[in-house]
Amino acid sequence: MSLTRMLKRLSGSALWKQGLESLGGRLQHTDAHPSAFNYQLLSDCLELHYGGLVMHFDYVWLRDHCRSASCYNSKTNQRNLDTASIALGIRPSHSRADEHTLFLTWPDGHVTRYGLAWLAQNSYEGQKRSAMQPRVLWDADVYASARVPSARWEKFMSCDEELKNFLNCFLLYGIAFVEDVPATLEATETVTQRVSLIRETMYGRMWNFTSDFSRGDTAYTKLALDRHTDTSYFQEPCGIQVFHCLRHEGTGGRTLLVDGFHAADAVLRRTPGNFELLSHVPIKHEYVENLSEHRNHMIGIGPVLNVYPWNNEVYMIRYNNYDRSVMNTVAHDVVRRWYAAHRELTAELRRPENELWVKLKPGKVLFIDNWRVLHGRESFTGLRQLCGCYLTRDDVLNTARSLGLQA
Repeated sequence: MSLTRMLKRLSGSALWKQGLESLGGRLQHTDAHPSAFNYQLLSDCLELHYGGLVMHFDYVWLRDHCRSASCYNSKTNQRNLDTASIALGIRPSHSRADEHTLFLTWPDGHVTRYGLAWLAQNSYEGQKRSAMQPRVLWDADVYASARVPSARWEKFMSCDEELKNFLNCFLLYGIAFVEDVPATLEATETVTQRVSLIRETMYGRMWNFTSDFSRGDTAYTKLALDRHTDTSYFQEPCGIQVFHCLRHEGTGGRTLLVDGFHAADAVLRRTPGNFELLSHVPIKHEYVENLSEHRNHMIGIGPVLNVYPWNNEVYMIRYNNYDRSVMNTVAHDVVRRWYAAHRELTAELRRPENELWVKLKPGKVLFIDNWRVLHGRESFTGLRQLCGCYLTRDDVLNTARSLGLQA
């Protein structure tokens, strides 16, 4: 099983609910009961066997994470302890444990108590086996079979439970819809502000455009757009994109959606070396606009795949072949292998079974995780007017966590 699929399975599971009720010190429990545990003080760290995990905690780390009133302010959730004052060679002078808690006494007499479930949840070994954010990797059939519900405008604007369900869908799949929204820019702005702060960019705060080529971008034409992520040329690409089609008097123009994490997982399973290249080699994306009213030159640098190093979980894909700049950040003996890796990812992104096609219409607002889901469109005829905006990712995740979701 691939690491990403394992993360998907483990995230949101009962992993941390099993056996996180007790732990012990030099006390040894040898029966098969889930509460069995043991620990020992090694020369440089504390070794803890608990809940099926073998964990190691550096002594400086343990002292730094003391949650006593003098070391940590529980009202503000901020550290009081001056980390720089901790001796790097510190070691506990005494230890003991009861059924739920580990106690360490330090050379100056200070006593630190650690909840055992807290230690297991926050250990490096535990983090390697868990996902930062639960997700469902999908292709078109998986998404269709899931019958993911859309939120409804009136309930969405007044009911926190509806907002929570919407955000849960968004976190799992990287896309979510709100239906029955009045087909105006003002209503679109209102529905987005229910979720997050709007991120103002060089395109403005809310944008409202047609195919008039008013900006130096292919999106402002009637041409088809291949799958891509937006603002790859920002150092921090925009986290969430919102689309609302206010009217379309013509044909075509369907929106294409592809789960970039699903494609990255396929590369990881099939060719780990290509995944490694795509997640470590930095490349440039660039946006140059020289119009009478708009002059911009943006450069963003980073790998195509951004991963958490401790568990290889992908958290952002930066893929835009339109805006990829000159490849001058890659040595000549690496660049061809990078092209091969990029081609494998591109082939996966272009598999027809991975393509979800959606016809946007007035009243249907689409939220896209721009760090995960690639979007595109087919060519169209006639007048097609869209509005939308970008949202600040931190505030979307903040709203989700405030409602009790893992994000």
